[in-house]
Amino acid sequence: MGSTVRMMVREDKPAVLEMMRTFYASPAVLSNGSEEIFSNDIENCLNDSPYLEGFIIEDSAQIQGYAMVAKSFSTEFGKKCIWIEDLYLKEPFRSQGIGTLFFDFITKHYTDCIFRLEVEPENRPAMGLYEKSGFTVLPYTEMKK
Repeated sequence: MGSTVRMMVREDKPAVLEMMRTFYASPAVLSNGSEEIFSNDIENCLNDSPYLEGFIIEDSAQIQGYAMVAKSFSTEFGKKCIWIEDLYLKEPFRSQGIGTLFFDFITKHYTDCIFRLEVEPENRPAMGLYEKSGFTVLPYTEMKK
């Protein structure tokens, strides 16, 4: 059976924590996060937060990855904005069309939205997937406080 995308449920928390540890320790993310942040993120996905939703990507045998999206509004584009905060696929499931499956799902799940994400310039495989899925580079420098 092929891969599917579904909403995250409480029973997924241990698997998502493990994947977040791996993802945030990789060069794909600038910050290392923390157990407190990971747990808080998952709880927000599970507790009907108006800002964050979590998804599981799986086949009939196992969880293949997870994603988290944050919801906001873009005054620049004049519509709802969906930030793809985390998209992680376990190593054996990369380059198999599962990322494309996720982007197809998410654009049908959220209609009439602008989609945004961040990517490290060195992460060429991810950039290739994002470009294939219709994303273009915005010439911004992000700042935080």
